[in-house]
Amino acid sequence: MSPFTILFIADICGRPGRQAAAHLARPLREKFSADYVIANIENAAGGFGITPEMSGKIFTYGVDVQTSGNHIWDRVQILEYIQQTPKLLRPANYPDGAPGRGVCVDTDGSHPVGVVSLMGRTYMAPIECPFRTADRLLERMGDVKIIVVDFHAEATSEKQALVHYLDGRVSAVIGTHTHVATADERISDRGTAYITDAGMTGAHDSIIGMDKGPSLGRFLTGMPKRFSTATGDVRMTGVVLQVDPVSGHAVSIERFSQDFDITRFQTGDATDVD
Repeated sequence: MSPFTILFIADICGRPGRQAAAHLARPLREKFSADYVIANIENAAGGFGITPEMSGKIFTYGVDVQTSGNHIWDRVQILEYIQQTPKLLRPANYPDGAPGRGVCVDTDGSHPVGVVSLMGRTYMAPIECPFRTADRLLERMGDVKIIVVDFHAEATSEKQALVHYLDGRVSAVIGTHTHVATADERISDRGTAYITDAGMTGAHDSIIGMDKGPSLGRFLTGMPKRFSTATGDVRMTGVVLQVDPVSGHAVSIERFSQDFDITRFQTGDATDVD
């Protein structure tokens, strides 16, 4: 049986990231013959959160499921929308009572696909344990073989700990949050693919997607600054996974980085947030 191919689009950051996703997601899906597309969208609205309008547009780009992280609540408009949108995920280890869902089992395609969104706790919000939360979710997912975990975490050690904890039980653990792609992609002997961070879809001539001036000012003075997304050197980054649909084991993981000339597509509308 042919491998099942998954395109994972790293953190979409601001208008540059959204424009790159709008113009590159479908061509890359075709290039890699991807059966399924996952995108992390938590920074889509000016680098902080996402709006319902933006999420709806990103689905039209050929994205099947959207994952997120610590900025998911930054736009208050998202609270009602996420409750009504099962394929927009917030971290599953938020406490009971948080709106939305942290897991999606998608049965629309040729094979069921489980997508789990989790958030780390080291240097992050003190929410529930991602390790024990993963245990509970996997138990509920039953016989689903293809399972991808987006682990939105700050500490490399916590990300590595999670992949060892879930080794052989999921197809892949994909790290997000730092916006800097790492070169440590690998597949374990038990068939779980891993990368510490998939990177960022946005402006790379920046400080993690933001204009350099305010970021430097905050480091130099310790004073708060108003951030805005940068526009230089826009790229879409992420990984392409191939998974054996019978066993759920990963058979390959490959990083990608696709340049995007934003100067050719300086468009927007009234719902856009830089």
